[in-house]
This record gives sequence, C-alpha cells and structure tokens, in this order.
Amino acid sequence: MWKPKFISKIVTEDRCHLNGLAVVDGQPRFVTACSRSDIIDGWRDSRRDGGVVVDVPSNEIVCTGLSMPHSPRFYHGKLWRHNSGTGFFGYADLQTGKFEPVAFCPGYLRGLTFWKDYAIFGLSKPRGDLSFSGLALEDELIAKNAEPLCGLMAIELSTGNIAGWLRFEGIITELYDVQAIPGVSRPMALGFQNDEIEGRARGRRPYFLGKQFQRRNKGTG
Repeated sequence: MWKPKFISKIVTEDRCHLNGLAVVDGQPRFVTACSRSDIIDGWRDSRRDGGVVVDVPSNEIVCTGLSMPHSPRFYHGKLWRHNSGTGFFGYADLQTGKFEPVAFCPGYLRGLTFWKDYAIFGLSKPRGDLSFSGLALEDELIAKNAEPLCGLMAIELSTGNIAGWLRFEGIITELYDVQAIPGVSRPMALGFQNDEIEGRARGRRPYFLGKQFQRRNKGTG
C-alpha cells in the first residue's frame, strides 16, 4: 500500500492530513497533505505553511510552503489546486516547487471542477465556533474588510477574474466538493426517505421522471 515516505506507518492517527488526489491519464499522480508530520494530529501545528504536494510514482515532494492545500486537479497541462489556508486558488509550478496564485476568494476553498476555460469550486465558512485564527486567510479577510462566504465561484482561468458566483445562506455553511455535468439541467439527487427512491427501488418509474416523460411524449401513441 502506497504512503508518503515521510510517514513511518499507516495508522488511524491523521498525522499529515493527506486530503486530495489528482489523477493523470487514469493513474494516481499527485496528492496533497497539510504537513509532513509523522506524529498523531501533528498536521495542526503546520497549518500556515507546512503543506506539500507529493508526486505519487516517485514519492518525492514537488511543491512546498503551502497552507492547507486541497482538491488537486490536473487540467490543460497544469496541476491546479487550492491553497485553502490563504483563500487563493491557483496552480503548482512543478519546475520551481512553488504555488502560483490566480484568484482570491473570501472563504475556505474545497472541491474543484472545470468547464472549458473556467474553474468552479466551493467556499465554506469557519466550522462551528472556530475561526481561521493563525491562517493567512484571516489576515486577507481583515485587510479586505470582508466576511467569509459559503457558496460557489467560477473563475476564468485565462484572467483570474470571477465569472460568476452563488452565495448560500441559512444552515448551509460548508461545501466539500463540486462537479460539473455538461449538458444537464436541473440534476436531482435522490434521498433515502422520499417517494422517488422508493419508486425506483420497487421497479417503478419515479414520479418526477414519469411526469417529464409524459409531457414530452404526449399524443405520440
């Protein structure tokens, strides 16, 4: 079983907080971790600048000095990802081993998908009563006189400009992942305690699909 070479053994101790995987040509290629700690819960002491990107085949560290990196994705020849502890989206320069910021967004960044020349990702607010204390993200928000948001951002890759955004209010305060589904409008996730999932489990056409089907095929015999 693969593990970063700075981890001495695989145990349930959340030592380095390895949290993201980028696949290239169908194979695991890069992972992100919040630190190189080899002790239980040690990553929390390195949140500000201890994060790394590891090349899986060689097990070598290819990017350092990161703050809680998240959601690595390989797209159009670049390794894109979030430097979540700073609030910046960008990419890893694999030649220099440094993070190249593209855009700042007012929230904790997680999840990343692409559509054409756009990156789409989620923003989260602080969890519970905790803050972004000790992170550069907190400093950026104060400097910009901004409050953290929960929502979605679409960034134009060629310019770094915000092309669109969606803000969530109320009980939704965190987003963990985002997926683009081209050509699909009004997608629906089936819950475990509603009529749609019960109908599908019993072999019946779900009500919401049945009505759409009837409208589209009315009068066709």
